[in-house]
Amino acid sequence: MKIVIAALGDSITAGSPGYDPDPAQRALHGFGADPESQWEYWAAARDPRLEFRNCGVYGQRTDEIAARLDSCAEGADVLVVQGGINDIAQGRAVEEAASNLRAMVRRGLERGLAVALADLLPWNNGYPDAAVHIRRLNALVAGIAGAEGVPLLPFHDTLEDPAARGRMKPEWTSDGDHPSVEGYRLLGERAFRVPSQPATSECQSQ
Repeated sequence: MKIVIAALGDSITAGSPGYDPDPAQRALHGFGADPESQWEYWAAARDPRLEFRNCGVYGQRTDEIAARLDSCAEGADVLVVQGGINDIAQGRAVEEAASNLRAMVRRGLERGLAVALADLLPWNNGYPDAAVHIRRLNALVAGIAGAEGVPLLPFHDTLEDPAARGRMKPEWTSDGDHPSVEGYRLLGERAFRVPSQPATSECQSQ
């Protein structure tokens, strides 16, 4: 049975810099067209049931991502919510970003979708200044996942260098901002899992 997954987020969802789902964005930013530069590619390679809809847009904050939720999620079975690093980069309060992420999770659940929430990656080029904000937002993200009963996708811990906390391993990042193909492979194979349907939907169907 096919499972349609709407992956909603920023450049980490899009696959930057090796890929972008929008050819116009690839041309504008000089990104590549390598489909393997997406965590979704590797998740689908492991599970042929999965059909991903890549709704990642480079540079967007959580409020901008939220504005695209309905169009991205239309007809999907699963919603993956990812974002927040651009809020930090633009000096926005992490509490505001967390509020936007929580709202997206709730909107997905209200639509009857299975929902998963990804946390923020380490940011090599933003280290050390951004690291404290990433830790704070990730703690809030984990709290949202627990409170809303959705799985947390551990993007941060999957790519953090054990020998250099707060940063990705050099071979797992292409530019210090985004994963390399190897980094995206690890996210797709190790961090992603298909969430189960929300309990409310299961109860309604019984």
